[in-house]
Amino acid sequence: MTPGPRRPALATARDEVMDTAYALGWKIVRKMPERAARAVFTGLADRTWHRYGAGVRQLERNLCRVLGKDAVDDEVRVLSKKVLRSYFRYWLEVFRLPEYDRERIVGRMRVTGHEKIFTTLESGRGVILALPHMGNYEQAGAWLVHQGYPFTTVAERLRPESLFDRFVEFRESLGMEVLAHKGASAFGTLARRLREGRPVCLVVDRDLTESGIDVEFFGRTARMPAVTAALAVQTGAALIPVTLWYEGEYWGARVHEEIPVPEQGARQEKIQAMTQQLARAFEEGISAHPEDWHMLQKVWVEDLPEARR
Repeated sequence: MTPGPRRPALATARDEVMDTAYALGWKIVRKMPERAARAVFTGLADRTWHRYGAGVRQLERNLCRVLGKDAVDDEVRVLSKKVLRSYFRYWLEVFRLPEYDRERIVGRMRVTGHEKIFTTLESGRGVILALPHMGNYEQAGAWLVHQGYPFTTVAERLRPESLFDRFVEFRESLGMEVLAHKGASAFGTLARRLREGRPVCLVVDRDLTESGIDVEFFGRTARMPAVTAALAVQTGAALIPVTLWYEGEYWGARVHEEIPVPEQGARQEKIQAMTQQLARAFEEGISAHPEDWHMLQKVWVEDLPEARR
């Protein structure tokens, strides 16, 4: 009898290791002295940066586009190290966030423009908050819940299933309703929540569906999800971009102006125009705080495999 393929077994083993690591994070890291935990995660960030793996190399290609550079130089290398430290801070806070009380989550938030969110929701109209992978959007979500506005979001399917379940449990413990990313019912559920006058929060600076929309992003063609614009067109909810960053021990956030649905054009033309405006808002936020944009994956079309282009 010939042996079976090894890749699935190896992948299963990696999945189990990842699940165990995250489980330990939520059990151990959240209980560590904060200063010690920060030192550990800063050290992990620096070690990851020095190893210069595929994720760091892609990060630096992305930062070159943000900074308008043709190749990685010393400025990009210094910035990528700051990004890794910011990214690992995000993960440290994910593990410790269940320990944070309301005073810390609300008191350390420095946000501008949030009045438009509350005014719109109080009028009975749904709100779509569209975010990039910046700062700590888990904490921002907890802040919104503490303001009295629990919301619905979507989570990427992770392997193994137990790891996905851990993230769902974590986010639900913060007061969020979490839907699986893959599933025909997700869009319909989001639309229903918006028609009920409730908020929806989605991270949408990278397309996971292979059916996203091409937009101009820092002067090059990138692919972003169309879901937020499609929801706004279909339900009449307000599409509002939000960008996040760190300010020392505080969390910073800017609530941008609403992106209105164009009065003219076919449905797809409206979605295209709104997604492009969303990309412009993300450009503003990322340009102001590039060290807090945690994008270690491919966003620009030229980086994608030929089959996905």
